[in-house]
Amino acid sequence: MNDTKGPIRRFFSRQLTRRHGGLLVFFGVFLALSFLTRLVLLVKAASDVTWTLSLVAAFAWGVLFDLGAAGFAALPLLFLLTFLPAGWFKHRWEQWLAHGVGFIVIYLLLFNTVAEWVFWDEFGVRFNFIAVDYLVYTTEVIGNIRESYNLPLIFGGLAAASAAAYWLCWRTGYPRRWAEAAAHEPFKSRLAAGGAWLAGILVFGTVLNETQLPAFRNNFNRELAKDGLWSLFAAFRNNELDYDQFYQTRTPVASFQALNEELVEDGSVLLRPGELDTLRYVRNDGPELRPNVIQITVESLSADFLGIFNRASGLTPNLTEIAAQSLVFDAFYATGTRTDRGMEALTLSMPPTPGRSIVKRPRNEGLFTLGSVFRAKGYDTAFIYGGFGYFDNMNYFFGHNGYHVIDRTGVPKEDITFANVWGVCDEDLFRWTLREADASASSGKPFHYFVMTTSNHRPYTFPEGRIDLPSKISGRAGAVKYTDYAIGKFLRDAATKPWFRNTVFVIVADHCASSAGRTELPVQNYHIPLIIYSPGGHIAPGHIRTLTSQMDYAPTLLGLLNWSYPSRFFGHDVRKIDPAEAHALIGSYQKLGHLENGNFVVLSPQRGATAYHYDLKAKTQTPQKPGDYDLTEAISFYEAASHMYKHGLYRELTPEEFARFTAQGQQLLSPGKTATRP
Repeated sequence: MNDTKGPIRRFFSRQLTRRHGGLLVFFGVFLALSFLTRLVLLVKAASDVTWTLSLVAAFAWGVLFDLGAAGFAALPLLFLLTFLPAGWFKHRWEQWLAHGVGFIVIYLLLFNTVAEWVFWDEFGVRFNFIAVDYLVYTTEVIGNIRESYNLPLIFGGLAAASAAAYWLCWRTGYPRRWAEAAAHEPFKSRLAAGGAWLAGILVFGTVLNETQLPAFRNNFNRELAKDGLWSLFAAFRNNELDYDQFYQTRTPVASFQALNEELVEDGSVLLRPGELDTLRYVRNDGPELRPNVIQITVESLSADFLGIFNRASGLTPNLTEIAAQSLVFDAFYATGTRTDRGMEALTLSMPPTPGRSIVKRPRNEGLFTLGSVFRAKGYDTAFIYGGFGYFDNMNYFFGHNGYHVIDRTGVPKEDITFANVWGVCDEDLFRWTLREADASASSGKPFHYFVMTTSNHRPYTFPEGRIDLPSKISGRAGAVKYTDYAIGKFLRDAATKPWFRNTVFVIVADHCASSAGRTELPVQNYHIPLIIYSPGGHIAPGHIRTLTSQMDYAPTLLGLLNWSYPSRFFGHDVRKIDPAEAHALIGSYQKLGHLENGNFVVLSPQRGATAYHYDLKAKTQTPQKPGDYDLTEAISFYEAASHMYKHGLYRELTPEEFARFTAQGQQLLSPGKTATRP
């Protein structure tokens, strides 16, 4: 034992007589606190992880990523140790400055541990692309943290813990011996050592990549194998992933051919057969209905919160009552895990793109949207949001796609009765909506509104006295029940308006409250409500049990209104297809899933593909080999969507084009004509 310890101790002692030996101290502290972070997160996820030897593998991989993160985090210190002049640390003020830097380093590392705990508690993962967005929108994020947590207590506790940790580190003797010995090293020696350290850090950091992580069966185990700081910078670097570069492809021609065969299953007819386009004509028989449409998109409303899906939930009495008079979609699934993903699917009817959503990408103006079809039919369209619409690029996206934008910036202060950092309470938002509806109705034009709520979001604050749960301390349960109360009040207020019975009210979620799960894409955590309430009888109540994606919302809604129109939508009117052919496309930041007839294919970077059998009723996911047909379907949807966005093909039709393609479609589907198939 002594023979083993002797050489190690001699090595450290020798290194600590050199200036760059301070990096060893930094790495030791970094690795110790990273291990502590991983251990704390393991305790937090104790009921979700798989307690097998894979946890040992997770911790082993974690050390590698901790080393990579420590290397990049050490670069400022490496620069200082290389270029601080000889004789540094001799004076007392220099020594105290070094103490201060040491304390700050430990404080920041402990702060990272707390931040990772909070992030894991919210999302069930290490830092990822969501954390990157949070660094961009600092006003909302800092405000949310300030309103949600006792910051003086947290910061004070971190200061005390940092002081204790620094004292313990100093007591080992290594920092003191290094400071005493490192003052006189010549510049040439420092430069050579600094170059060697820099080369080692860059080589190791370049070789290491999260794609090298094994495919853990339990996603929680896989997340524990990561390092939070490393994952944060990896997400920043890969914020937009080029589909052709990172995912399995066929050829654009082959993908569009397979996709178009899928798209015409609803009886539509291609308008540009043989071209790389989804343009087709959708015909619905019967007179077109022209009610107003108010779409209430509710923040983070999982299906499990609603009594109609979960009898144990008592949070949504108003929605339960409304659902009894509405058309309810029993198997409706979000395409993503963020609000911008929900907006992307509900407006564009497109598959989720890898990396950032189109809502936040460049060149997202003048696209083919649900709003563009409504405007072609003479409707007013508006996006009404209770927060600041610069967040997630919402105002730019909707404003540059023909929607009139109303958000918190355009409303006088006296028109806000309650707000937190994310936005006004739902009652205020719905009052604005009533006012806009009154104005549109008085102009004689029908209207379509995309209304986006914010109350079901941390810090979960809302006006007191509305429900039997207290604001904030009741958490998400209180926020959901308040949102339910506000929707019920809105519909009762709307019932007093002359335009009420000529209006269809849509209640839909942007995504679930939590997307974390044991599998890489936990399908059950994408299940959200879609309720279409038509007090004037335009749409009959009932249930649609066919598997439905957010991507299918726009064409299904227009089909319920008996509209015929040229379309570029990727989704179907699910009432017009064989339920066995129905599918849901769901994704995350990097994973792209396609579920059809129980077969679930997941595409991943580095051209990976895995497959499962998913049972919608039992909510079980069993690995299986990808079938050729299912893999082709998945690739076709995602490759074609990427191609159309990249080449600017998913664009809105001009009024002249809309009329011309309508006439062409009517001619192709007239009696005696044979619809063109791909």
